[in-house]
Amino acid sequence: MVSSFSNLQISKSIQYICPMQLSVIILNYNVRYFLEQCVRSVQAAIQDMDAEIIVVDNASSDDSCAMMQRLFPEVLLIQNTENVGFTKGNNIGVAQAQGEFICILNPDTVVAEDTFTKLFDFVQGKSNLGMVGCQLIDGSGKFLPESKRGVPTPWVAFTKITGLYKFFPSWSIFTKYYAQQLLPNQTGQVEILVGAFLFMRKAVYDEVGGFDEGCFMYADDIDLSYSILQKGYTNWYFGETTVIHYKGESTLRDEKYMRRFQEAMQFFYQKHFGQSFFSWFLMQGLRLGAFLFSLQKKQQAVTQTKPIRSYVLVSNQEALRDSLAKKLQATVIRTAQPQVKEVLPQQEVVFDADFISNKACIAQMKQLAAAAVTFKIKPKNAQYIIGSNHSNDRGTVISWDDLK
Repeated sequence: MVSSFSNLQISKSIQYICPMQLSVIILNYNVRYFLEQCVRSVQAAIQDMDAEIIVVDNASSDDSCAMMQRLFPEVLLIQNTENVGFTKGNNIGVAQAQGEFICILNPDTVVAEDTFTKLFDFVQGKSNLGMVGCQLIDGSGKFLPESKRGVPTPWVAFTKITGLYKFFPSWSIFTKYYAQQLLPNQTGQVEILVGAFLFMRKAVYDEVGGFDEGCFMYADDIDLSYSILQKGYTNWYFGETTVIHYKGESTLRDEKYMRRFQEAMQFFYQKHFGQSFFSWFLMQGLRLGAFLFSLQKKQQAVTQTKPIRSYVLVSNQEALRDSLAKKLQATVIRTAQPQVKEVLPQQEVVFDADFISNKACIAQMKQLAAAAVTFKIKPKNAQYIIGSNHSNDRGTVISWDDLK
């Protein structure tokens, strides 16, 4: 349920006579540069809409809040005095939202300039609309399969945790976890969406009580998606717009991840199905999957990221090229053409968002994803470059001060 506000400070409060179109809620914790890039991208995406941005900060120890107050004084900033977690933090933000629609958005995301207008066009006339998700890619341009999922029944969860969905991609019995009946660029009904990007009517969110604040990690978006389905609504995956999610859900990583995944599934089944043979069977399957996973990990060699040989800067600023070359002590090839036509393996492409749009950056990342290159972006009006080489990577930030 939506929580009280005794543990927060609101730096700006605006009252609206009529509901606006959209409220974008961004929950932040110690990712100051990613947050700035995210807010800048959202501002570009809502500039012709009646919309607001709400940033909820979970007591960050970096200068996230000072940055927000300095660069984005028009944004509603809620400062929690403690880290209240993902579910409660988002509930706090939604409680302040004035929009008919809300978007729960991770701070380590970049939306395209037309993401929200496309979504509003899509939902027109949709009956029983629940939540809508979109195509997510990581910082290397690769599709994140958790963008669309099925309900994790015991069998479906087992196929995920053992990796069976990878070995039998054309067998529907094995491919339900990541809803592989839909291609990444297709649109269709799905059951479960990922918490990094959730678009819905605020009334629907309120009807189900928002995020369950008792949820474990990895269960919150599954629980919310399923609760909305239980109310008779339909969830949709919309493949016609793409959002960067730098720190996407990685593939099976370690024992800690496996333990949290098991706890999440246990929470989900105890809540929705109670203590039953169904739940017991689930946990036995997950324990077997965890054992098989441990054996697999011991046989895998650790792979190292190959060093970058040179950089391609997509920009009309010669001074930026010179600064990058000096800082990185590497060859930087500048192209004033907005479209990168040729790249070589182990190159890194740096997009200047003062020169090309976020949508163009995203499109080129997808196009070049198979070319063994990496990417960074200099956000519009920003003083740094930022990016992530894969979904396990927390990301890299090079401050503009460091380039001088």
